[in-house]
Amino acid sequence: MVRGKEREDAILAATIELVGEVGYGALTMDGVAARAQASKATIYRRWRNKAQLVKAALDAYDTRQNEAIPDTGELREDLYAVMRALRERVSESYLAMINGLIAAAKHDPELDAALQEHVADEELSPFLVSLQRAVDRGELPADADSELVHDVAEALIMRQVTTGVFDEEFIRRVVDDVLLVLLRQGGEK
Repeated sequence: MVRGKEREDAILAATIELVGEVGYGALTMDGVAARAQASKATIYRRWRNKAQLVKAALDAYDTRQNEAIPDTGELREDLYAVMRALRERVSESYLAMINGLIAAAKHDPELDAALQEHVADEELSPFLVSLQRAVDRGELPADADSELVHDVAEALIMRQVTTGVFDEEFIRRVVDDVLLVLLRQGGEK
């Protein structure tokens, strides 16, 4: 019998899979329990409702994705690595899942609150670790605005995935013409 962290990881992975397959409305604790080979009681001991379970699953998913982004040893290349990782993440199925959650949140206050909490968690930003490494290396001042970098990049990416191609040229433009400029100007305050 799987216990502890391994069981929690299985439950969270099953949640992401099922939200992607059936959508939030059709997601059930029974379905997650069956997919994760866990009991409903185990799930309810950790998460009080479906919205909190989905938030935890999204948090865990983002954390895993962020941990896979390499440390290149230089800010510009780290930003390229983050953008490439984000390009890989925004598959058609991932976007469908996220758009489905956003649509469901309009009719479910608990889900809306959980998603707002997820989005507001700066620790989940894929840019945070790269920018902190740049601060540690002396490439950026300690007060570099990682939240602004994340918000601007996210807005540009969302626009691009709905209207254009998320290719190397787009990545170059975002990193070189926007993010690095923002970070350099932030140091000139």
